[in-house]
Parts: sequence; structure tokens; C-alpha cells
Amino acid sequence: MSHVYPRNSKSPPPMVSHGQGPYLTDVDGTSYLNCGDAAVSCLGHGDPHVTAAIKDQLDKVAFAHTGYFTSQPAERLADKLVSVAPGGLERVYFVSGGSEAMEAALKLARQYCIEIGQPERHHVIARRQSYHGNTLGALATGGNAARRAPFSPLLMDVSHVSPCYAYRGREAGETEAQYVDRLIAELEAEIEALGPETVMAFVAEPVVGATLGAVPPVGAYFERVRALCDAHGILLIFDEVMCGMGRTGTLFACEQYGVAPDICAIAKGLGAGYQPIGAMLCSAAIHDTIRDGSGFFQHGHTYLGHPVACAAALAVLERLLDDNVLARVRPLGEALHDALTERFGQHAHVGDIRGVGLFRAIEFVKDRETKAPFDPADKVHARFKAAAFEAGLICYPMGGTLDGTRGDHVLLAPPFVLEDSHVQELVDTLEHAMRVTFD
Repeated sequence: MSHVYPRNSKSPPPMVSHGQGPYLTDVDGTSYLNCGDAAVSCLGHGDPHVTAAIKDQLDKVAFAHTGYFTSQPAERLADKLVSVAPGGLERVYFVSGGSEAMEAALKLARQYCIEIGQPERHHVIARRQSYHGNTLGALATGGNAARRAPFSPLLMDVSHVSPCYAYRGREAGETEAQYVDRLIAELEAEIEALGPETVMAFVAEPVVGATLGAVPPVGAYFERVRALCDAHGILLIFDEVMCGMGRTGTLFACEQYGVAPDICAIAKGLGAGYQPIGAMLCSAAIHDTIRDGSGFFQHGHTYLGHPVACAAALAVLERLLDDNVLARVRPLGEALHDALTERFGQHAHVGDIRGVGLFRAIEFVKDRETKAPFDPADKVHARFKAAAFEAGLICYPMGGTLDGTRGDHVLLAPPFVLEDSHVQELVDTLEHAMRVTFD
């Protein structure tokens, strides 16, 4: 009997033995193509440069509390991130994961409003079907109704507007520009309803990940959002925990949309799974306001800026940027999209194939013409996950795509070190899982 508390006590997982490249192998010798571990393993497993960096740092110092010390790995990692970050992001606050990064972002935004003499700013606006983490502040900000429901009495009040989800949100006969106009009008109406002087921040994933399935924005959506926030003195917070660190083909996903946030959260691919690490980046204006005011950010965790985690993340960035692994993402992503479209574009239960870079998703529907979802009782996503895993594929199926309850999709986030043969293997195994699920 295991004393480890699993994610699902009714379905304990197999035990992993080792990993190499894009594969994980369990203790029984079964290998799995890893294309869906929450978009973490961007370099696959066993990267010698990253493991060497971890070992080297352990020989120097494993831990030093940031209440007393900074460290060379943290300083070098921050320098490298800022050198390639969207304009204006000049300070980096290291944490241990994505939820912590989002909590730090929300608390920094609030403290900034206090220190500029606008304590009335406390409202946060986010989008329905977003996901921003599992800690209470991040969960409250997220817009997935099913994930929020059990904990709703504990959550702060957050407003949620429509996501930019063209497959289902754009109306028949509506141009892309008209659709964006409508979304921006909805956001502006929410700001006016709350009172512009009370709104602290607007929070969004540039490409929506887990709960919506690799949904990119359309047209000038984020440019319009940025302009609206600026007009009302509202901070723009981007959650790039899943879509950032090269996943979409640029190191920061927002680079592709010509917009820089005031605060940005990153994690997952930052450590590539070799160490738990996340970060919050903020503008110089935000940092300097607090520096010149109270001087102290009223927040913190024990493992902030962990030297070994920072050394690992620095080595990951060196692989992505200096060794040009990032350049593989766009062509591989296009090849994957083409393969998915060729194989499943006319499948009776595939409604949409979407995504950016190596961040792709397939949305399943009961009826292609009406876009009607399957009954949640059918548990399509769970059955698909089981079928794919049994066939040797780790992917990321999710339910509740439409509203937190209805709808199913599978998210694909393979390592950047994938080869053409792996793309073929991925598509073949997806096809097998579809046959098992739908036939």
C-alpha cells in the first residue's frame, strides 16, 4: 500500500522508472511518448546540459534564504530573462511554480495601487474558461466554474468576461473585427459597471491553455485590451505559465501579438521539469514605485530564488536561446498542425483543430454541423485519456471546454526536441485513441 496521496485515489498511477528524450518509461518497461505533461517538459528528459548545471550548483550551495542572500544563478537568470522580455519588464521575482507566480502578481498589483495612492483599486477582471492556478487567489481569478465551485465560499470576488474564443464565440456573419469590437465593448462595460477607478487589473492568458485548449486571440484583440487598460489606469497581467517560455514559438507568447504586460507570470517550461520554478516579471515603474515608497513587497515564500532551481532554469534558457532549440518550435508546430488536419480534419467528432507553435488542441463534438458537445456523462475526455495512455501516449484531455461542465478537448504540448517520426507516432496514437473512444 502506498502512503502517497495521489491525484485520484480511485485510480493510482503506475510508477515511473526513467526518462529519455520525449519518452517516459515505467517500472514494467512500458514507454510513453510524453506530449501532455501540462506543457512542462519542453526539452524532454535527460538533457545533459541542464543536469550538469544542477549538479554543479549542488556542489556550491543548495539553498540560501533570500531574506539574507541573493545568488549568482538567480542574478544571471534574471539578467537573461530581462534581456529578452517584452519591453518594460525589468524585474524578476522567482517562486516555485505557476500558482505562486500568479499569487505574487495579484498581490504586487494590489500593493502598487496602494503605494500610488489609489487604495480603492481592488477589482480584478479576468475571462471565463481561463485557468490561473490552484491557490485561492489564482483560483478565484480563473474562470472555470467547475474548478471554482467547491471552494467558492473561500474565493475573493472577481469579474469574468467572455474569452476570445472564435470557434464558439464569433457569430455567424460576424467579421473578425466585429467580433473583437464586441469583446472589447463587453470588457469596457464591465469596467464602467465596477467603476474604472476601482479596477486594479485585467488578467489573461495570451493563448488559453488547460481549460479551453490552446486558443489564440484573433485580430487586434490584445492591442485593444492594452489600450483600454491604459485609458483607465488598469494594470495588464499576462499569465504565461503554460503558453510561455517558447511553447508558442517565441519565448514569451505575447511577443506574437505586439503587446507587453505590466506584470507577467511564467513557470512550467522555465524549468522544463528539471526543477520546480516559476517567476513573476514586472515593469520598472511598478518596482520603482514600491522601492521609493515602503521599499518592501509584503509577500514571500521560503524557496524564493532557490539557487539550484535558478541554475536549472538558466541552463534551460541557454538551450532554448543559445543552442537555438526554440527555433524548432514553429516548423515542428506547423508540421504537427498539418498532420492533425490531414488525419482528423474531416473526422465526424472533431470540431476544431487549433493552436500556436507546439501548443495545439483538438476540440471534440458530438455533431460537427451544430458544434453540439457530448453529454458530460459520456466522459469523453476521460475515456480518451485512458485509451491514449494505454497505447503509450501522454496527452492532456480536459472536460468542460464550453462552460466548465460541457465540452471536451485534448491539449498537445510535446517537447521541442521532437523528430518527424515522433509526430507520426503522436498522430497514429491519437487516431487509435479516437477509434477506442468513438467507435
